[in-house]
Amino acid sequence: MSKKDNRKWISLIALVLQTTSLVLLLRYSKTIKTEQYLSSTAIVTAEIIKGLICIVLVWLESDRSMNRLFRVIKQEIYAKPYDTSKLAIPSGLYAIQNNLLFIALSYLNAATYQVTYQLKILTTALCSVVIRKKIIEKHQWFSLFILTIGVAFVTWPSSDEIHKRSTAQSQATWLQQLMGFGAVLIASFTSGFAGVYYEEILKTESTSIWIRNIQLALFGTLFGLTIMFCLDYEAVMDKGFFQGYSTIVWIIILIQAIGDFFTWEPHSF
Repeated sequence: MSKKDNRKWISLIALVLQTTSLVLLLRYSKTIKTEQYLSSTAIVTAEIIKGLICIVLVWLESDRSMNRLFRVIKQEIYAKPYDTSKLAIPSGLYAIQNNLLFIALSYLNAATYQVTYQLKILTTALCSVVIRKKIIEKHQWFSLFILTIGVAFVTWPSSDEIHKRSTAQSQATWLQQLMGFGAVLIASFTSGFAGVYYEEILKTESTSIWIRNIQLALFGTLFGLTIMFCLDYEAVMDKGFFQGYSTIVWIIILIQAIGDFFTWEPHSF
């Protein structure tokens, strides 16, 4: 096995561990009986950390010279406003997606969420065909069809569950689950479109991937702050930005921040 194949396998294993641990910890953090943190602030914090990590990586590529670092950032970001603005679309979609996933995990159990969110594979394939004119083979379409059927089986309620929904409490629970499914479906679409759009930018231009992700983090922070003020302005003003933050929350933020690093290597996102 070549070194490139080894890196792909390592990245794949790390991605599986990262995704699984993130989902389980997110669900746990939403069910424990402690002061709840604000999901919107956690997303902003993760974007800031992600941007800082990428700045450090650019600094390392610049022979650890602060002057070169500032020069690169000025030349590639500040001096190219149109080029930088291209990242606004995927950044905005990722900000919406991340907030939707926090909502989904508040209403769905981890297993149902994890299976349902795999619909992003289908939306990514469809967006690849439309945006990048990618040709998908028949066996790949068949696999996507099986995936869709599998998700439908997992999410379709049993006869017992339908019967139990006769009470007001059960109906309220069903509405919450419906909101969770809706959030996952919208997040799956935004994930697919944003991923393909971003991949198109990376593969058609020569700008460093670390610079691109600094740009992504900049817009992600701005969009994240906008969503935070729209949804949680009063809560932030009342109890502060870091209310409810615990060790678990910080672990979630760090996992979220470094998660994308596992996906950049194998297929340029």
